[in-house]
Amino acid sequence: MPASDPATILLAHDRWATRAIIDRCRALSDEQFHRAFEMGVGSLHDTLAHMLGALQGWGHLLAGREPRAWLETEGPFSCDRLAALLDELSDDFAAHAPPAMDPAEVVSGERGGKTWSFTRGAVLTHVTTHGMHHRAQCVNMLRQLGDEGPWKVSVVEWVLSGEPA
Repeated sequence: MPASDPATILLAHDRWATRAIIDRCRALSDEQFHRAFEMGVGSLHDTLAHMLGALQGWGHLLAGREPRAWLETEGPFSCDRLAALLDELSDDFAAHAPPAMDPAEVVSGERGGKTWSFTRGAVLTHVTTHGMHHRAQCVNMLRQLGDEGPWKVSVVEWVLSGEPA
């Protein structure tokens, strides 16, 4: 049965679309993968690591765990490692986000000496729209490297492709 819950759709699409970007990066040379661009956080590698770092950090908040060092500081990462991290962090995030948990529940955590509070629904929305924003930057970077697509990373394309996991 097709997914109808918005939270379920957002989570599944975010993983699928990010994996599509990682898979496109597999064809790049190391120089291309790390090439600096005047957008996002710089390179395809750094943008993907940043996206996964956000997924990890917000996942820790949802789970009530202490924040850890930024994921980006642990790299560089291969595409294989980024794909494995995507699966691991997506599973962890989904276990603590709507629809698995009440979207109205407030979660709080400390970062940089300040306490922050958000609803689980707000965290889910932020993480998935953050991913969409950075995937658009990745598509632009890949185009500048000569990859003209076709690009299939939208929610509609996810639905039309059978809603793959």
